[in-house]
Amino acid sequence: MNGSLEYKTELSESNRISENPVAPEQEKKMATAEVISMPTNVVSAPPESCMIAAVDLWKTYDMGSEQQVHALRGVNLRIERGEYVAIMGPSGSGKSTLMNLIGCLDTPTKGEYWLNSQLVSELDDDELARIRNKEIGFVFQTFNLLARATALHNVELPLIYAGIPTAERIERAKGALTAVGMESRMTHKPNELSGGQRQRVAVARALVNRPSIILADEPTGNLDSATGNEIMALFDRLHSEGNTIVLVTHEHDIAEYAHRIVNIKDGVVERDERKNK
Repeated sequence: MNGSLEYKTELSESNRISENPVAPEQEKKMATAEVISMPTNVVSAPPESCMIAAVDLWKTYDMGSEQQVHALRGVNLRIERGEYVAIMGPSGSGKSTLMNLIGCLDTPTKGEYWLNSQLVSELDDDELARIRNKEIGFVFQTFNLLARATALHNVELPLIYAGIPTAERIERAKGALTAVGMESRMTHKPNELSGGQRQRVAVARALVNRPSIILADEPTGNLDSATGNEIMALFDRLHSEGNTIVLVTHEHDIAEYAHRIVNIKDGVVERDERKNK
């Protein structure tokens, strides 16, 4: 008798559960609610005033046999719009690696890199090429001019890649060359120009796309001291006109032109000094 009563009680409980099943739609909503409430890592952009933001940037190279070289070890760096910053460091410090990341010539192993409010550290090669052409004006130590092209055509090149119509790009290239004092040398080829004039053409090419930053890698390295001072005076003027300039150098006298000096050593920021100018 007791056994029968227990059986009926269990059956009654079972019936009550089955009388109020969870509807499929309600079950779906419950599952969605659980997913929504789960914590997520939200990536927040740096403030609008920040042109460059490196957040815990690492660059690691695999050398084989389970050996790794950490060129950068968690670099954190912010550069505001309109700043003039020099990045210094001895050979092997990681400054060239950092320059490559800032210039979107390479991608970090870990960390975030923001350029002009864009998270570029996660872009593919095609997107990085677009960012390089649109956002960055490069000035190299070796000028990197096409030997058989005139100064005007060398300056036009970034605009050709950007798909700018012929008439507009010629006008803009002429304007950029005029801005660096090369209006009388537009039809000359590189072998007809002095070292300082070649670098002025390279600066004009960097400016012609109206980039977010000018990234200069040892811009006076192939110039005599007097011509180097002329080029640095040009950078001073460009900065005074509102351009953001990042200068990579190992020369202390060249770094002194900048308003802020960031020293890299062993893959980290060793010192970050602002100067009153």
